Amino acid sequence: MLIRRFRGGAHPHAHKERTAPLATVSLPLPAKLIIPVRQHIGDPAIPTVKVGDLVKKGQVIADHENGRTPPIHATTSGKVVDIGTQPHPLFGQAQSIVLEPDGQDEWQEGLLTDRKWEELSAEELIKIVFRAGIVGMGGAAFPTHMKLAPPKDKMIDTLIINGAECEPYLTSDYRTMLEQPDLVITGCRIVMEILNVHTAVIGIEDNKPDAVQALVERCQGTGITVAAVQTRYPQGAEKMLIWALTGREVPSGKLPMDVGCVVQNVGTLTAVAQAVTRNIPLIERVVTVSGSPVAEPKNLLTRIGTPFSHALAYCGGTTREPGKVLMGGPMMGLAQINLTAPVIKSTSGITVFDKKDSTMPKERSCVRCGRCLDACTMRLRPNMLSILSEMGRHQTAHAEFDLMDCVECGCCSYVCPSKRNIVHYIKQSKAKNALARAVRK
Repeated sequence: MLIRRFRGGAHPHAHKERTAPLATVSLPLPAKLIIPVRQHIGDPAIPTVKVGDLVKKGQVIADHENGRTPPIHATTSGKVVDIGTQPHPLFGQAQSIVLEPDGQDEWQEGLLTDRKWEELSAEELIKIVFRAGIVGMGGAAFPTHMKLAPPKDKMIDTLIINGAECEPYLTSDYRTMLEQPDLVITGCRIVMEILNVHTAVIGIEDNKPDAVQALVERCQGTGITVAAVQTRYPQGAEKMLIWALTGREVPSGKLPMDVGCVVQNVGTLTAVAQAVTRNIPLIERVVTVSGSPVAEPKNLLTRIGTPFSHALAYCGGTTREPGKVLMGGPMMGLAQINLTAPVIKSTSGITVFDKKDSTMPKERSCVRCGRCLDACTMRLRPNMLSILSEMGRHQTAHAEFDLMDCVECGCCSYVCPSKRNIVHYIKQSKAKNALARAVRK
């Protein structure tokens, strides 16, 4: 297979050496689980339980009648002790269901079952994925059942599986590929059946040769190809991975399905395999806890709703005072102001920095050096987007400089010699434009 190098990008230090060799371990349950009803793109689910209710593991506790919002499930058995506003790692605060575990960790009666997915129709498989509450686990949290049902005028011929995991510090996908390769391949075959495609490619950065080998051994006769792609950030971005593996360029304002591709993350595929073959809903995921101050970095199999503070405590806490805690990695992660915030379906990692490493350098004026233009994978002008945002000209950034094409990978900020917070400015313009559109409606 011809592997193509995408334009731009950067080479941040990987910082994966502390967790890459470590097998995933199960994180014990916390005293309380905070389960947000909004863990995906789109409308939040609506609680179907009330305070005082006793629930079982895997039971639906929030749902929506619109047929698009994935349901939310209890991640253990226990008692609902509160329903209200709680810390949220993405939105600051959001409605959540607080569950107090009973220590039994008992599944809902009759929930688990063994199924032969080959005997099910595409429609039945999509329904199972939807009812299991599966969303994209690579970070975007787009409802998976919607990705698996593209419009009939979109001719899908290729499934792309994202195993690149290019974000520094994170090794959750890497460990998933090493430890659960059969589930990854089964999930891939199920999605191929749903989409009715015969070509699937798993893209893995070439700094993970053991993961490549683990999956190659299980792909014989399946129609699935494993490709070692160049180690370069952001190789795991959809548009970059599609270009590297197929040579197809997703046009401005378009989606992967517009060039015949659907992209899924390896973690999402394992969730699909478990849901279809055993009826297990998405109630846990692998989370990497790392960073220089973390005493004992780990890859943790973590229940959805587990507070960040509980995961950090299980890793021995920190050896020095944290300066910043991120959900995700340093390039695209989101800083947390409250460590009571819970792990959600899109939480791939918790990264901690000490005060020295998290101190923001003084921002200076743009010197027009052009480094951000060279690094931009989307061929934008990040310098102008940041300047227009500073000036409050958000609509100009959108109309004349393709603001919405920015994938917020952070390469521009990483290479900027003036240490400008370019991505922050771009996010600000996107938010201002969205607010203006909402007001006009």
